Amino acid sequence: MTARRTILRAGAAGALTLTVGTPTGTPAAAARRTARPRTGPDPAALQTALDDIAAGAASGVLAEVRHPGGVWRGSSGVAELGTSRPVRVDGRFRAGSITKSFVATVLLQLAGERRLALGDPVERWLPGVVSGGDRITLHHLLQHTSGIVDYTRTPQFDQLYGTVEGIVAMRYRTWTPHELLAFVTGTPPLFEPGTGYRYSNTNYLLLALVIERVTGRHYATEVERRILRPLGLTGTELPGIHPYIAGPHSHGYLPVERDGTYGPVDITAFNPSVAGASGELLTSTADLNRFYRALLTGRLLRPAQLAQMKSPWITGARADYGLGLQTRRLPTGTTVWGHGGDIFGYEAASWSTEDGDRQLTVAVNPWGEGDLNTLIDDLLAVAFRQP
Repeated sequence: MTARRTILRAGAAGALTLTVGTPTGTPAAAARRTARPRTGPDPAALQTALDDIAAGAASGVLAEVRHPGGVWRGSSGVAELGTSRPVRVDGRFRAGSITKSFVATVLLQLAGERRLALGDPVERWLPGVVSGGDRITLHHLLQHTSGIVDYTRTPQFDQLYGTVEGIVAMRYRTWTPHELLAFVTGTPPLFEPGTGYRYSNTNYLLLALVIERVTGRHYATEVERRILRPLGLTGTELPGIHPYIAGPHSHGYLPVERDGTYGPVDITAFNPSVAGASGELLTSTADLNRFYRALLTGRLLRPAQLAQMKSPWITGARADYGLGLQTRRLPTGTTVWGHGGDIFGYEAASWSTEDGDRQLTVAVNPWGEGDLNTLIDDLLAVAFRQP
């Protein structure tokens, strides 16, 4: 049967038995490879890692690797199933929870400006919105230590989005943040704030409302004026209720069972307001690398706020969690910082060394029976292999 998925987890077909042919090692793919840099990862090994992703777990994949010796961009697979159209290395994609790094950056900028404090209770800025808001701080929201239930994991949300058929039926529905917050109204907290960790998209819906209360402007407006415009991130936007992706992009798919076999339903177009500030970002590999490099090298935050952002809660999972920023130690021995994200038909990850010198951003349209996490880890191992 079709695996049940929520808004920020949908699209990976690894649990299903699917065989989808994708061209690898084609002349077109070879032509997209950048000339071998003076130093850095082996371009042929990077391309092989992308080809393996496309062959086993994706309809299409693109990546950008930055290092002191230059920039490498590559892609594999097809931009749309049923065609031979290659994936554009400059394509745009939905980045899901990577949105959280942008929201956290704005919130921390406001803290640096002393317009709020991370120790402020939610009740101060959003009176009556959250049960127990007098004990939950902004820091708790940023680090997912609030205990607030994830709205995408409630039975009420699951009734609407728990199947692919449900997702397709709701694809153009517009949601307001308060309508999404209503999914957790009356739900008891998972633990006392600050005593545990549980990733919750609800936290970032609340943070966006705090930004609006403090500044008088929508959180997306603040992201644009504080981050996108200053850094020249012209390929990045927070689309709000707009369902379509402008410019070059690959299609995203979800699996639907028909007569005992699984086939793709195109989910490229949908209203991202169901994710809002927890996952609506549209972007490019170049823009994400530029953003995280600027963030980690101090262009966006003052030293005190950057230090707070990089103080992680040890989660015991694949990555530990700072304030809107994940960190993990790779088998290569390199510690990287960034964030991952997924949303219907799309999955992305952006990782950088602490000094911003070495970076990888990869975007995938999951489709196939391979283990996508393992394949992306293989790509990470090549991109961050010690010279």
